Amino acid sequence: MDESRLPAASDQPATFGQRVVGFFLHVERPRITTPGFDIMDPYQSADVQAALQTFCATFYGDHRQRLLILGINPGRFGGGITGISFTDPWALHNLCGIHTSITGQRELSSEFIYAMIDRYGGPPAFFQDCFLSAVLPFGLLRGKLNVNYYDERALMTGLSPYILRTLRMQIDFGVRRDIAIVLGTGKNLDFLTRLNNEHALFGRLVALDHPRFVMQYRRKRLDEYLDRYVETIRTAVTQP
Repeated sequence: MDESRLPAASDQPATFGQRVVGFFLHVERPRITTPGFDIMDPYQSADVQAALQTFCATFYGDHRQRLLILGINPGRFGGGITGISFTDPWALHNLCGIHTSITGQRELSSEFIYAMIDRYGGPPAFFQDCFLSAVLPFGLLRGKLNVNYYDERALMTGLSPYILRTLRMQIDFGVRRDIAIVLGTGKNLDFLTRLNNEHALFGRLVALDHPRFVMQYRRKRLDEYLDRYVETIRTAVTQP
């Protein structure tokens, strides 16, 4: 890791963005003991480190409390390559205004999320209210294909202590504890509900259909799902 790219020490309290950067550049990577699976770790790249720091300074450079929105785990065309959840290289360059040498194709989940962000009011408005992340903050591969942390019971069981530990670390960035939004109404919600019932991470979980599900199976109803996302997030953000 290039130490020159890490946030400088300061007597001032760390901003939300500095906490995010510190987490992703320093957190121990999950150890996979189930054969056939690998971790995606884009944060070893100097370009990703620089992009992450610029993104966080641009959108999270304050001490505001944010609503946590949790996906499953980063995909190989989105957060798995840029290091920023639900953000593919095209969105990073063209919608967030952060120009890097990171290249890659569009990702369906990123397309949906940034269409929703545009409907919400644009990246500055959205990211001042919300923090996008994932239940497992690193992507997973089996061969060259994306997999989810819950796709095999042994994999999910082995990752559960790590997920709990890193969720608590992300809560410490300064997110709300009364409510969190879960993307994925099936196994992702089931897992996080069990974890939350046992460890009381959040007061309440609200679930939305995962962006990839919408883009693959409900695209004709895209406007309906975008409106549902915006309404749900605005309601959560504005509730006392």
